[in-house]
Amino acid sequence: MLVFIDDSGDPGFKTQHGSSPVFVIALVIFDDYLTAEETALMLKKLRRELKFPDTMEFKFHKSRTEIKRKFLQTAVRCDFRIRAIVVKKERIYSNFFRSNTDSFFNYIVMQVLKHSGKRIRKAKLRFDKRGEKRIRDELRTYLSSELDNKTNTIFSDLKFVDSKQNVLIQLADMVAGCIASYYKDKNRALYQIIQNRCEDVWEFK
Repeated sequence: MLVFIDDSGDPGFKTQHGSSPVFVIALVIFDDYLTAEETALMLKKLRRELKFPDTMEFKFHKSRTEIKRKFLQTAVRCDFRIRAIVVKKERIYSNFFRSNTDSFFNYIVMQVLKHSGKRIRKAKLRFDKRGEKRIRDELRTYLSSELDNKTNTIFSDLKFVDSKQNVLIQLADMVAGCIASYYKDKNRALYQIIQNRCEDVWEFK
């Protein structure tokens, strides 16, 4: 099992000063390695069909609506599952999380992995490589501890990869952005494209 994880929005709480009102973590789950490879190849072929350079990174917030639509329509032809958690920040009252964005991020990732109904097991987790190594190490340690991973084996491997070089992390970005857009702006047209691939979209309360 391969799980590609990315977010949309930001974990900050200064919504009156530019922070997003909604934060989304999306998981794109492949139960078969070959399917993941086939999906990556299809998306790379799409990039060439669109006359983009091979080094171009698909990003939801930087893409025109037509590109988003074509990307998502191509992706959903493949066999994968989507699980996501949607956080409306106005519902988060913890002063600790509101003032510690890294801890908030780690907590939300842990929640979506923990409450999967045993649908995520022995997974190879792939995150976008960002921030300092210390922050990435803290996430790894936190998830291992909070998920009691030695007992539950929710993940067998956790790595941080460069999103510019990994089109499946880019897929997770596009999915997260699509879900966030639906919850912020009620953009149903794009969301309907991925809806049948959504195993669970949890509105966190």
